Amino acid sequence: MQKPPIHRSFLNAFRGVFLMLKTERNFQIEVAAFFINLMLIFYFKLSAVDTVLILMASAGVLSAEIFNTAIERICDIIQPDFDKRIGFIKDISAGAVLLMTIASIITGIIVYWKYIFQ
Repeated sequence: MQKPPIHRSFLNAFRGVFLMLKTERNFQIEVAAFFINLMLIFYFKLSAVDTVLILMASAGVLSAEIFNTAIERICDIIQPDFDKRIGFIKDISAGAVLLMTIASIITGIIVYWKYIFQ
């Protein structure tokens, strides 16, 4: 199979992000949190290191949500009916998003604390 041109690969990736925005409520909430973080970065004038920490934490949550959705969709194709094994896979996939979200919240508290209370 021939690989598509690089611009086509990027267009496909952007389409994937757009589809997530259009169809996934949790992703929409996480994108809203990302934009709030962008505003806070500028408002508090975060250092370069703190900015990178916040952006990486935000990107981690968004990426985890995309992977979770992909895993859930694949599971639904493989087994449309209820199956305990598929439920286990979906639960651990959702657990990964939860762990990344908790880590991001902790990162946000640690980073923003010094800007809010100085």
